Amino acid sequence: MKFPSALLALAAITGGSSAFQSPLPSSSKTTAGRVVMGVGHGSALMAATMDGTSSVVTAVPGQVNGTRRKKTKKERLELASKGLQVHVIGLSIHHAQVDVREKLAIPEAEWNTQSNIICSTGQVEEAAILSTCNRFEIYFAASDAHEANARVMEYLAERSGLPVSKLRRNIFMLEGDDAVWHLMRVSGGLDSLVVGEGQILSQVKQCHLHSIEEDGSGGKVLSRLLNNAVAAGKRVRSETNISKGSVSISSAAVEMSEHMCMQDLNLPFSEARLAVIGAGTMTRLLITHLASRGLERITIVNRSMARPKELQEQFPDVDIEIVLNDGLWDVVGKSDIIYTAASSSDYLIDKGLLEANGLNGGRPLMLVDIGVPRNIGPDSAELPGIIPYNVDDLKAVVAKNTAMRQREMIEAETLLSEESSSFIGWRESLSAIPTINQLQERANMFRQEELKKCTRKLSQNDNFSDRELEAVERLSRGIVNKMLHGPMSHLRRAESVEKKQAALSELSSMFRLDDEAGDRGRGRRRR
Repeated sequence: MKFPSALLALAAITGGSSAFQSPLPSSSKTTAGRVVMGVGHGSALMAATMDGTSSVVTAVPGQVNGTRRKKTKKERLELASKGLQVHVIGLSIHHAQVDVREKLAIPEAEWNTQSNIICSTGQVEEAAILSTCNRFEIYFAASDAHEANARVMEYLAERSGLPVSKLRRNIFMLEGDDAVWHLMRVSGGLDSLVVGEGQILSQVKQCHLHSIEEDGSGGKVLSRLLNNAVAAGKRVRSETNISKGSVSISSAAVEMSEHMCMQDLNLPFSEARLAVIGAGTMTRLLITHLASRGLERITIVNRSMARPKELQEQFPDVDIEIVLNDGLWDVVGKSDIIYTAASSSDYLIDKGLLEANGLNGGRPLMLVDIGVPRNIGPDSAELPGIIPYNVDDLKAVVAKNTAMRQREMIEAETLLSEESSSFIGWRESLSAIPTINQLQERANMFRQEELKKCTRKLSQNDNFSDRELEAVERLSRGIVNKMLHGPMSHLRRAESVEKKQAALSELSSMFRLDDEAGDRGRGRRRR
């Protein structure tokens, strides 16, 4: 495309204006800390140290009137094209202790409320929360990395009540391409305790849906990122075999209890009396995997009858006994293995409660806790015969599954890399929007200036009607639009980040967008 020739033609038509002269808008800069934990893909700029020595997070600097006004959703959409970078701060089962994770766990119904709190002071433009049994992650977009990270750390400290030093030992912080890559791996199930598990994809999908709700804080960048992540997760599960076999925390719990049953209880798993506390999604998955191993009978303890009855209908071949919470200790006393997956902020079973209900006599009892926050107090292990397990104990079980899926992980990462590059390319395309708008505005300004000179002369000719003058105005607009179509299409078509940046530089140099002041001075002297 011969842009200089096009420019000369446009100049001739409009009366000799030589170039577009507006400078490029100055780009926002992000601060960078040292990387101590990342996924090695792209350019992570920040991470928390695991030993508490990192200093990348500091207090939020003073602000006018104490806080900054929260931007509206429309304003956040406009900011998306002005240099917003993607970040993630979180905790997962791989790096954080369960007692820290449970202090930050947020019910799904509160995801949007808490996201709005994070955005309320203005440092963070967009935010979305993903809180599951095994991870707590805040995805956010901001133009100032230093202030945004400080704001999120401030929020985490306030919510958890933990000192920042302890949070630093448990959290990870990623920025830019590494944050994008991390979310892709999460959605694809590659970062899960059980590689390839399907439940996390559903949770990422819910995170996306909440972010675009009326009270969500997703904005243009995060909503696009989360949508891409959901698409990536679907591709991984449909185009690879990574989701075959045991692919959930519930299945890992079943696998572990079956493996340890003879050692802990001196009893074959097929003869063990089973019970589960809670009747949600984790319980449904648990029964699904137990049924695949020939389960015939199980007791469900729950606060109400509705959900257990739904499970009875879903599993007609399994004899499901329903007991309300007031019968909990009778069930515990008669069972060999208790699975807990209830939504509760307090321990349902601990040393004191076991002793109070006469269950400290040494009879073997396996307690498998797959809930976060935990349902079983760690002090229960102090009683003879009580063998408690929690989600952290499932790591040994899933190591075997991970090894079996290494080949599938390689294929999955290839697909995820494609989806990650797709989002990164889109995000980089936003940087072209100010240049495109700038070019259009300047071209239109010159068009109007030259048209004004032209119409002033033509209006003195009685042979020209208003309709004919309007036709000249439409002609000038059409010529400018056609002349700009080539450069703007070239800018939009640039496939890679490097090509996009090169095209921006080329366009800026070609149309002299970065030396407006000098050109204007020379233009005045020419006149």
